[in-house]
Amino acid sequence: MSAQDIIRSYLTISGTYTLSASLLWGVNTLFLLDAGLDILGVFVANAVFTASMALFEIPTGVLADTRGRRVSFLLSVIILAGGTLGYVGVAAWGGGLAMFCLMSIILGLGYTFYSGAVEAWLVDALKAAGFAGQMDKVFARGAMVSGVAMLLGTVGGGLLGSIDLALPFVVRAVLLAIVFGLAAYTMFDLGFTPRTLQLARLPQEMKLIAQASIQYGWHEPSVRLLMIVAFIQAIFMAWGFYAWQPYFLELLDHREATWVAGVIAALISLSTIVGNSIVEWFTRYCGRRTTLMIWAGGIASVAAIGVGIAGSFWLAVPLYLLVMAAMGVMMPVRQAYMHQVIPSKQRATVISFDSLIGSGGSAGGQAGLGYLAQAHSISQGYIVGGLVMILALPVQLFLRRLNSPADHIVGTAGHKGGCSAQGFPDVASLDRQPVAEKDNL
Repeated sequence: MSAQDIIRSYLTISGTYTLSASLLWGVNTLFLLDAGLDILGVFVANAVFTASMALFEIPTGVLADTRGRRVSFLLSVIILAGGTLGYVGVAAWGGGLAMFCLMSIILGLGYTFYSGAVEAWLVDALKAAGFAGQMDKVFARGAMVSGVAMLLGTVGGGLLGSIDLALPFVVRAVLLAIVFGLAAYTMFDLGFTPRTLQLARLPQEMKLIAQASIQYGWHEPSVRLLMIVAFIQAIFMAWGFYAWQPYFLELLDHREATWVAGVIAALISLSTIVGNSIVEWFTRYCGRRTTLMIWAGGIASVAAIGVGIAGSFWLAVPLYLLVMAAMGVMMPVRQAYMHQVIPSKQRATVISFDSLIGSGGSAGGQAGLGYLAQAHSISQGYIVGGLVMILALPVQLFLRRLNSPADHIVGTAGHKGGCSAQGFPDVASLDRQPVAEKDNL
């Protein structure tokens, strides 16, 4: 396969996968509330989902680093389809919080087979194909395609939900079957040699994965700081994404207007696309990735606080869209930074470990902010969540002080000295080998 074929397959698979997932993003909380859970129960079920992701990251990472990223992804699709239909069954049979938590565990298992696998497959396959371009742009293109898929999925999910809140779940299971066919036909492990995994060796393999996660992840200063930032930001981001559904409808005083949730979810997708689309423009002139991450993180934090303070639907919604646009800038840049400091053989392992750290923050945030929303108000949750995200800024400044070669975007105007933050000299023009050469990206 050529590099363009690989990128095309990546965009098709990730876009269709995101389309299937985004059908639920505008209606998931409303579905659980309609099924009989209160607002705290909704976030308990969501917290169980993210906690199960943290629990299963290392065991599923063993499969991705032995049998291959393709097998891991295909398993993810099968399990997610089963868990999605399980949600519909629990709601139909009145299973309650305990059964929803069980289905959340199944969904969490499915997502851990996905996390890291597709990204690791893409980077290794492009390396094997001799790709010499910037990964920032590839990830930004992937995020833009996913953003368009989110737009279609969230609007479609809102419209389907206005008919029956279970319909988006059923359609999602159908789309996952299509994703399975696409991946089986186009996704092959290039630049990675699968090896046999024996059940008796699973504990030993898990130990090796854990050791590799620590050695190439936590013990690498720049990766460790990126993970700490992800943990802090995840405390708010997952909760904030699910909390806006009842919160904005309450502010609008139209709690039954499911189609409004679909429209807002579509606008969130558009704002994320806008954030993704300006990454390439910024990287032409900004020589350091930390500059973009610090500005994006600061804007997202302040805007999140504003969502809670606003008290008006027409002000809160634009502020939340600003949060998502800022994160749309940050994520592709963060991905490119991390992939430049992770060795190829441990790529899926470290990315899964990164997801584990983020899932830990997300689980704690959904439980804690969910309790705050139940005991006081959702608006207070946004204020507290935004304040928590501000704590990530000092960590990002420490990351900048490391002056890692991966922080510098080679081949841009900013690489010669532009886009430098005051107090942190931009030394991108120093004669050094970029980390990308070490990993042959």
